[in-house]
Amino acid sequence: MRANSVGKENVEVKYAYLAGFIDGDGSIMAIIERHKEKRFGWRVRIVLKITQKHQEDIAFLPVLTGCGTICKNGKTWDWKTRNQTDIAHILSRVQPYARVKRRQVDLALQILQTPVRSQRDLLAVATLADTLSVYNVRSNNRRHNYAAKIQTFFSSND
Repeated sequence: MRANSVGKENVEVKYAYLAGFIDGDGSIMAIIERHKEKRFGWRVRIVLKITQKHQEDIAFLPVLTGCGTICKNGKTWDWKTRNQTDIAHILSRVQPYARVKRRQVDLALQILQTPVRSQRDLLAVATLADTLSVYNVRSNNRRHNYAAKIQTFFSSND
């Protein structure tokens, strides 16, 4: 029995295409920031971004992914999402197809899947975030050891 594929969309092809787009023009960043509502005063967030010269080249991404926004960034356009649940879903779907940014996808997923229940967990996630930042070209000049910064905020009695 043969199936007719006319009018049907292959979801896996879309995620393979998205993986290539992220490999070529995307960035996966980990942001470590103070957050007073968090138990240990810090949080680690993943940001997923794709940049293009023309807005129409990324206009389909919010529809394809179901998340993110498009905004002008100087002479380029960015599609960006900060929703951790959405990012985990996207990265888990593109992971089998990622090539250039495979290690970044793996690190980001590891960060997203690690619950922060203790200071040790937070430091482990911050260390992973520092590792992820090494892969981002623009981070080389601004790179900080955030794991060490976070550790200085914990007293030795904690």
